[in-house]
Amino acid sequence: MTCFPFLFSRKGKLKTNGGFDVDNEVSSIDNVKLYTYKELKVATEEFSEANKIGEGGFGSVYKGRLKDGKIAAIKVLSAESKQGVREFLTEINVISEIEHENLVKLYGCCVEENHRILVYNYLENNSLAQTLIGGSQSNIYFNWRTRLKICIGIARGLAYLHEEVRPHIVHRDIKASNILLDKDLTPKISDFGLAKLIPPNMTHVSTRVAGTIGYLAPEYAIRGQLTRKADVYSFGVLLMEIVSGRCNTNTRLPIEEQYLLERTWGLYERRELVGLVDTALNGDFDAEQACNFLKIGLLCTQDSPKLRPSMSTVVKMLTGEMNVNDKITKPGLISDFMDLKVRSNEKNKPETTNTSFNVSSGLDNLDNSILSSATTAATMTFTALYDRSI
Repeated sequence: MTCFPFLFSRKGKLKTNGGFDVDNEVSSIDNVKLYTYKELKVATEEFSEANKIGEGGFGSVYKGRLKDGKIAAIKVLSAESKQGVREFLTEINVISEIEHENLVKLYGCCVEENHRILVYNYLENNSLAQTLIGGSQSNIYFNWRTRLKICIGIARGLAYLHEEVRPHIVHRDIKASNILLDKDLTPKISDFGLAKLIPPNMTHVSTRVAGTIGYLAPEYAIRGQLTRKADVYSFGVLLMEIVSGRCNTNTRLPIEEQYLLERTWGLYERRELVGLVDTALNGDFDAEQACNFLKIGLLCTQDSPKLRPSMSTVVKMLTGEMNVNDKITKPGLISDFMDLKVRSNEKNKPETTNTSFNVSSGLDNLDNSILSSATTAATMTFTALYDRSI
């Protein structure tokens, strides 16, 4: 069991612009190796384009060889990103004290002048978004056994964060681009920049909404009410993506097929779930097991958070230790959510002059749209951001 007695302490003084004293914050963490900027510059051959393996809203990721010979993924925080500093500290705090087969491993960081860099273990096969989801041109073949292994691995990693770590950790951004794959295609949950802690004496925390459209639980997106069940919802969507091989949102498809969750629910009601399984498998899969996985996805995405299973229960259902409950209620659908938001904004139109919605296609942009929010439902703004971070 892991504890975080120091997490989010305010040992560092506040700067005049309201940001944290990053140097003081990092120095208060015992288990983080500090690298010099020069070391990492050498490791990445001066951060050459040839070594760049990812890019996102908070910076770029490079492949590099450290002095000890280890190959690392070196995540460089953009100097222009003010929001990224807080996320940088969060990611260090959360990941420095935990270790699990299905979580990325933090080697250390660099905090030198205006440089903010995270150093992780390098994972050879990139992310699910770049290799499996959405018709990727990857040459990796994901057979059914591999997909089963990936689904169970992600579930075990989340169960560890939710139930074995104290205080509990809610990741808040479970999605295909944040699941990395090692040389054996073992999944590793990455990017803990948005992670939140749930103290043992609290059922939920109220927080600014952050995450990715298509994976967001409705109670969190609408009310900012965060529990571990928000991650469960995101996992349910991801589970459907892995089984079907398609993104959760694709506006190129006919309107009735654009949202994967809605499509899955419709097929479940017609008892035709097997029709959603990825055709790339060429029929070489266990049909009953695949349908059970899709049912588990629907159980995880039910509109009421109380009806969603815990991640440890999900693991048992995925591994066959527990039967899959066939009493599934309607999921929280993105179309219902968007309709509610539009009606809410129309009602509050005189007070709300700067509200917009921009939901990008999951196929056009594998990571979809990043959601940012003001404090009320009526003033939420969805802003599409290009994000291919690792």
